[in-house]
Amino acid sequence: MSPSPPRSLCLLRTSALGDVTHVVPLVRTLQRAWPSTSSTWLIGKLEHRLIGDIGGVEFVVFDKRAGWRGYRDVRRALAGRRFDALLQMQVALRSNLLSLCVRADRRIGYDRARSKDLHGLFVDERIPARRGQHVLDAIGSFAEPLGLEQTDVVWDLPVPDEAREWAAMQWPDDGTPTLLVSACSSHALRNWRARRYAAVADHAAARGWRVVLCGGPDPRERTMGDAIRAAMKSQPLDLIGRDTLKRALALYRRAGVLLTPDSGPMHMANAVGAKVIGLHAASNPARSGPYSDRRWCVDRYDAAARKFLHKSAAEIPWGAKIEFPGVMDLVETGDVIERFEALAQSPDDHGAGAS
Repeated sequence: MSPSPPRSLCLLRTSALGDVTHVVPLVRTLQRAWPSTSSTWLIGKLEHRLIGDIGGVEFVVFDKRAGWRGYRDVRRALAGRRFDALLQMQVALRSNLLSLCVRADRRIGYDRARSKDLHGLFVDERIPARRGQHVLDAIGSFAEPLGLEQTDVVWDLPVPDEAREWAAMQWPDDGTPTLLVSACSSHALRNWRARRYAAVADHAAARGWRVVLCGGPDPRERTMGDAIRAAMKSQPLDLIGRDTLKRALALYRRAGVLLTPDSGPMHMANAVGAKVIGLHAASNPARSGPYSDRRWCVDRYDAAARKFLHKSAAEIPWGAKIEFPGVMDLVETGDVIERFEALAQSPDDHGAGAS
């Protein structure tokens, strides 16, 4: 028997880009089960630009850079309201404090093993304790205390016509397979070396692929892109700093293949159906890699654990980050070329000219 639908839910996950894409399937699960339930999502400013046009959801934007004013703005937006349940899906102290702006009959948070920054003081129920879950599955389990189970993973991220049209104008629709390279993570120690990206890009170009550099307006991305271009023998199409988050989704969908470290673009690309050649040593792809298909990832997480922590990956806490200088050097150029070749020769459609 299906549980009675709540009248209202509040979802709290403010950041980051990759993580909010992991919340979208939970939203879809709730909407399918309870179309009459109103959902309010507390979200960050940047993240709102990515998914703030999802239908059937009220978004309340939290500006973390505004200091205490950001909290006051959220409290004012929610004044006089009480929710049937708060899903507190972020454990950082800032988010725990933000949850105090929400009045709710039930306050559901993470199990003890995944709690930190006093998270347990801000919730009165917990999701099931499970080791070895991908981040998306952990977020999906917030449906379980409500009496639901997330059995299907659906994103259906809106991509505006303007973004599709812009992406369609960036290279000719001539059947040439296209490799996008988004080289930067917001965590600098997860980034690979520019000359290694250049070697893989030149290999792809020699195989007849179009290579496109993409990324946001951050100066670090521009610096990385310039270094990659300087080290390349071939000439890539350089779109760094020219797209928006929505245009990036359209680029990923059109090209169909993205090379990137563990980053927001990894999960954005996965959410629109692109294949991802993910570079992992500092983070565990089983926990935070591209959810739908990790066949093309290079996984050196266990080697990193043994080198820097002197333990196997199985012996360290699930989800531990191994962000040490030089850790990404464990990902060799040949490893990535091997995964690229496997993808290029796969009978699956690798996305060239995808719409």
